Amino acid sequence: MVYIKEFYRFIKHIINSRKMLFALAYNGFKEEFLGSYLGIIWAVARPGMFIFVIWVIFTFGIRHTESTVGPPFILYLLCGMIPWFFFTDSIVKACSCIVSNEFLVKKVSFSVNILPLVSILSCLIVHLILILFLIIVVVSNGFYPSIYWLQLPYYIFCSIILLLGLGWLTSAIRVFIKDVSEVVGLVVQFGFWFTPIFWSPYMISEKYRFLLNINPMVYIIEGFRGTFLNKVWFWQHTFSTFLFFALASLILFFGAIVFKRLSPHFGDVI
Repeated sequence: MVYIKEFYRFIKHIINSRKMLFALAYNGFKEEFLGSYLGIIWAVARPGMFIFVIWVIFTFGIRHTESTVGPPFILYLLCGMIPWFFFTDSIVKACSCIVSNEFLVKKVSFSVNILPLVSILSCLIVHLILILFLIIVVVSNGFYPSIYWLQLPYYIFCSIILLLGLGWLTSAIRVFIKDVSEVVGLVVQFGFWFTPIFWSPYMISEKYRFLLNINPMVYIIEGFRGTFLNKVWFWQHTFSTFLFFALASLILFFGAIVFKRLSPHFGDVI
């Protein structure tokens, strides 16, 4: 009960700091992209180039022929890569947000618990730009807007909840253990290959397919495909939805408690 009250006060404090939160998120985005000559173009060019390379390899290399069943491979790939880019960029930046904002952490009146969310919201701006690009490509391939598109904000919300818990957890531990950044990098690299981003989950034997549900990003990526390509509501996957929120809520709660317990010592270490 004590932990629940502590978690409630922690979340309430973030809500009360929402004006500062959005201002810092926009400033972070502006510093990263709007200060260069090409500006916002880099937000699309960086992931766009990686997507293009993967598409070429699996269309003309490993994957020799385009499947005649289902949507074009490029759409399948985009629906996997775009939420994955949001996840990787956010978790990497959130992990180091405390040590990279030392001047803010040492301010007595500053709420350090918003810093991981600042990093996530800054990446969210880029994510929304890439989603707009995805919509253009999807529509140009004959998949026109439908009522299923209304669940897109739901999957974005799911991504933020998952990232916030992981951000609190990793950023707090990173202050005391520098190796956490390397661990996060390795997990992201392994996760790219073990998440059905460019391959179908149906390639795995049905006997072991349930193991994919342990990876929360599978739920979000398949949700994007269900929204834009397959016309499937999120509640049609009852077990996957329940398991995702069970895992995400546990990570969120645990991450918040760890962050709150360790945050008083941040200023003494960095």
